[in-house]
Amino acid sequence: MKKKKVMFIASTGGHLNELFQLRPLFNHYDYHIVTEKTDSNISLKKEYKDKINFVIYGTKDHKFTYLFKLFLNCWIELFIFIKTRPKYIVTTGAHIAGPMCCLGKIFGSKVIFIETFANSHSKTITGKLVYKFADLFIVQWESMLKLYPNAVYWGSVY
Repeated sequence: MKKKKVMFIASTGGHLNELFQLRPLFNHYDYHIVTEKTDSNISLKKEYKDKINFVIYGTKDHKFTYLFKLFLNCWIELFIFIKTRPKYIVTTGAHIAGPMCCLGKIFGSKVIFIETFANSHSKTITGKLVYKFADLFIVQWESMLKLYPNAVYWGSVY
């Protein structure tokens, strides 16, 4: 039986750490990972070889360069999406996930968004955007159901 194509995408740091809590699921799918290229995670290329792609790292602390990098990442993500053609996109956020989720929705992928464990009482920017069209929106705190009434509470990924 052919495995379903799933893209796992998250920004570097805590979001990527949360995403890797789902690692036991990877081998059940024809998976692909997308994250930002940083010194701390470039070694993932050795382990995941052709199963991982990197986009440009950017931080909102530098607004001008962040917008430029975000724009470039949208093009890079379009190329990655066309190359991998995932049936599902699973993400724990943040900024690099928003454009990929939008692309996925436009091209017919199912979008599964897991709101970050770091927020128990407020929405993330990416969560606000993706909540509007996600096929499955998961929160890790029961208190978040007040903010996202159509979400599903599944507990923490940790």
